[in-house]
Amino acid sequence: MRPTGRLHLGHLHGVLKNWVQLQNEYECFFFVADYHALTTQYDASENIEQFTYDTVVDWLAAGINPGNATLFVQSRVPEHAELHLMLSMITPMSWLERVPSYKDQQQKLNDKDLSTYGFLGYPLLQAADILIYRAGCVPVGADQVAHVELTREVARRFNHIYGREVGFENQAEAAIKKMSKKAGRLYRNLRKAYLEQGDGQALERARALLGEQQNLSVGDRERLFGYLEGGGRIILPEPQSLLTKTAKMPGLDGEKMSKSYNNFISLREAPASVEEKVRTMQTDPARVRLTDPGDPSNCPVFALHEVYSDDAVRDWATQGCQTAGIGCVDCKKPLIDAINAEQSIYRQRAAQFEEDPDLVNAILQEGSEKARTIARETMEDVKDAVGILHR
Repeated sequence: MRPTGRLHLGHLHGVLKNWVQLQNEYECFFFVADYHALTTQYDASENIEQFTYDTVVDWLAAGINPGNATLFVQSRVPEHAELHLMLSMITPMSWLERVPSYKDQQQKLNDKDLSTYGFLGYPLLQAADILIYRAGCVPVGADQVAHVELTREVARRFNHIYGREVGFENQAEAAIKKMSKKAGRLYRNLRKAYLEQGDGQALERARALLGEQQNLSVGDRERLFGYLEGGGRIILPEPQSLLTKTAKMPGLDGEKMSKSYNNFISLREAPASVEEKVRTMQTDPARVRLTDPGDPSNCPVFALHEVYSDDAVRDWATQGCQTAGIGCVDCKKPLIDAINAEQSIYRQRAAQFEEDPDLVNAILQEGSEKARTIARETMEDVKDAVGILHR
């Protein structure tokens, strides 16, 4: 996440709840993308450090557990920038110019001078963010799949240019012999089926087979993945998009919740402020008087009921609105109670971190060191493949 200050309920329901689930299913890396903040906010960077702290406190409050996931700050792992530089040497300009969000963001942010390489190259920095950890999956919404596809193309190009090490086939054959006779024979048969017949299932079975081999080094496994497809050694694996459930969190005006629209409720909003914001929300314009029936589909308040209320409350609100049996103030009360009940949990969790900023810094320091250890290993392999390791 880019550091933009305290998070709101749109972040919670659109991203953080997915992260909380994923951290128990995968090895996860969650980082504050402070370099990315500079791509559009390079002339207003004075708040990035405070915003970084606020962002991480909100993550911890929402249930991100540093014992289950690695939390860090992008700029504390300079290998992100180093790999970005290496990838920029081989990535065609046209690949970056065709990214869907490039021209779209320039139009939306037309009050800023975005004619910079940093803005043009931010999708490549995103690719480096992913590839530096050799990530298998990237949790994204449907609108971000194009960024992961660019990452796959960049990895494929890098592997094509630098993956042909001297004696590659001999080393791949030697790696096969390190497998059991049964596994080695199966690998050869599956490879043959894929290369000669284009059998996609054989390819997937062979990949799974390699994943099960405990006696292969990382280098040998990468060689055999590349050999499987008739290519070279895979230095940077191609990640897959992990499409996650994304909820469109309605704002106070019925539009998507956003700080830009000033229609948000913060993740740790004070109870009185939550009540004030919900009580002053617009409702169905057809309900001018209390006795006028309304249509819940035209009401921003009911859109929030869809997120926060159970079936019984939604049925009560629907019937009461359509028959004018309840007023809009009555309809809002259970919603206020539900939001504040959820918020109280996050406020309690956040209290210990707000009282002890050193604890947050320690979490980020430990996470950044762990992330950097992995990033260094990747950069050593990248430099070795390119020929600039200089041992």
